Amino acid sequence: MAKTKPFDEHAVQYEDWFERNKLAFQSELRAIREQLPKNHNGIEIGLGSGRFAAPLGIKIGVEPSKEMRELAKQRGIDAIDGVAEYLPFDDLQFEFALMVTTICFVDDIEAAFREAYRVLRSGGFLIIGFIDKESHLGRVYQQHKEESVFYRIATFYTVAEVVDTLKKVGFKNFNFTQTIFHNLSEIKYIDPIKEGHGEGSFVVIRAIK
Repeated sequence: MAKTKPFDEHAVQYEDWFERNKLAFQSELRAIREQLPKNHNGIEIGLGSGRFAAPLGIKIGVEPSKEMRELAKQRGIDAIDGVAEYLPFDDLQFEFALMVTTICFVDDIEAAFREAYRVLRSGGFLIIGFIDKESHLGRVYQQHKEESVFYRIATFYTVAEVVDTLKKVGFKNFNFTQTIFHNLSEIKYIDPIKEGHGEGSFVVIRAIK
């Protein structure tokens, strides 16, 4: 069952995070943009309010939360009701699929990756942005899970766990970038982007079908 309740009931709080953490958001956005294909025949899975899709030029997305879909539509996104495990699209439809801080909220991460694999064309990319469970921020979020209306329902993953599941589904040729090297309250400038993982709290994985 889709975990929509916190997002429907606390949409204002969700949006406020991006306003209070503009530099962290811009850091994450840059790290994702580095991995995104140049063409725009893509979809965001777990669209949220369209905060990432809009600046990245993604015009269509799937989102189970009604309140989030309404906000995304206001940003010009074609926001479709649906969940990652059952995408309402034909096979081989997209050149890329993006998932940003989505995997921690899906019910079945393997099923979500299988669906992404299904709707991607041969050679298409799946780009995943998430908080690494083993990172500094990942540990902080887990320690304070019950204090967050969003993260109390989240399941955090390590990079290795995500990669193993992607391999199981059939993805290959992994590329990694990372950012967010400080506590959110300590970020005074847009954080740099580095290749690899293990230092930054926000990791972007690009895999190929």
